[in-house]
Amino acid sequence: MKNLLTDIAGVRVGHADDKRLASGVTAVIFDKPAVAAIDVRGGGPGTREGALLDVANTVEAIDAIALSGGSAFGLEAGGGVQAWLAEQGRGFAVRGAVIPIVPGAICFDLLNGGDKNWGRFAPYRDLGYAAAKAAGSDFALGSAGAGLGATTANFKGGLGSASAATPAGVRVAALAVVNAVGTVTIGDGPWFWAAPFEIGGEYGGRGLPSSFTPDMLAMRSKGGAAATSVENTTLAVVVTDALLTKAQAKRLAMIAQTGFARAIYPVHAPMDGDVLFAAATGEKPVDPLIGLTELGMVAANVVARAIARGVFAATALPFLGALPAWKDRFG
Repeated sequence: MKNLLTDIAGVRVGHADDKRLASGVTAVIFDKPAVAAIDVRGGGPGTREGALLDVANTVEAIDAIALSGGSAFGLEAGGGVQAWLAEQGRGFAVRGAVIPIVPGAICFDLLNGGDKNWGRFAPYRDLGYAAAKAAGSDFALGSAGAGLGATTANFKGGLGSASAATPAGVRVAALAVVNAVGTVTIGDGPWFWAAPFEIGGEYGGRGLPSSFTPDMLAMRSKGGAAATSVENTTLAVVVTDALLTKAQAKRLAMIAQTGFARAIYPVHAPMDGDVLFAAATGEKPVDPLIGLTELGMVAANVVARAIARGVFAATALPFLGALPAWKDRFG
């Protein structure tokens, strides 16, 4: 396993970004439709096709997920991914029509120093198409794709990924775009809140501090009192090769999102747009009670690790006053 979302067979990931824009798109492509659900806990979310993923609604499976910067402008990225899928003949068939199903979510990166004067139309639809076209088994972490313009309260944010398997051999992996209002690190030190879940030094192997001081536990908020409900978000995609119903995928999404709380402090704030998608490719059956609980437990740990890796792997934006990367200070 590569410790990536693509450790799940039939899943590919592609990035497209613009350094001058300081923003981008990440596309998660499923080779076959995957059963999916969504869990939203942030106070300022921006989503596409979220209602479709409600367990009461008709469509069970999706073809791709589009994650983007650009705030509400970035929702157009899903249209670009959809266009590429349509060219491949992919989608939900309604008699003679075929409609690619592409949920998505966005994060706010409009104030990170990049040039957002794009004219009449935002570039995110084209970036979405390019990201889908570029999808493969290997992809960059850190400041790439939808994570290019991401930030946190104290360090450059980014895109991370991680994977694991249950004792029964069911795989689960996560991809996270970390643009949180809070911090992913503890105080002014090199430690990650997700340190207890780290495997193999994947985000520096620094462990936890010997004790927690009041300064470490004080709230650090991006933008302080001036922060708004659209400036911050962490987006995550969890994929498993388990055989799940849509309702079980929803439960997996709910359990997995507890990984946000293991990696970000504070989390699910009024200024955050925290969204997690869960998808299942349907290869391996799981027990609907104990098995699903264990899968969710492992998924939450994987989400926490993906979040920490996103900040660990990030590089600073080349603009005056840009936040430093973790590696600038501790790498």
